[in-house]
Amino acid sequence: MSDAEIAKPFIKATQAVLSMMAQMDPKPGKPYVKKVDRANGDVSAVMGLTGDKNGSFSITFPKKLAVVMVKNMLGDDIHDIVADAKDAVGEITNMICGQARVGLTQMGLSLTASTPTIVFGDNHTISHVNKGPVVAIPFTTPEGEFTLEFCFS
Repeated sequence: MSDAEIAKPFIKATQAVLSMMAQMDPKPGKPYVKKVDRANGDVSAVMGLTGDKNGSFSITFPKKLAVVMVKNMLGDDIHDIVADAKDAVGEITNMICGQARVGLTQMGLSLTASTPTIVFGDNHTISHVNKGPVVAIPFTTPEGEFTLEFCFS
């Protein structure tokens, strides 16, 4: 199964989850092979995946977009923006991965996911578990841009 085929369920799940949970309309950009470990944002969630293929999936948001997402998900009742942003990004990532895995299963690829690990901070890095190419898919919304990545062997 090609990276382009694997990308489709992740793109579809990202659009569906963010539309439903955060009232956002993400538009995917052109996928590319990422050459550096530095994240394209300030808060990331990373999940390991095992099964018919082994790899990882991540999603990274800039702080500003994470705040908008939290406000859209929770309303204006935000008590601790850092904790709420970490929780929201983790939950969104879990939901996207779950929906993507359903799509991948329909394509004949069975995967089990780990619990998301959240990384928060300027200029952090994301190390995917495999040494294969990391496919990055940029998304744009009216509120800002974010990046989804995956790497499988």
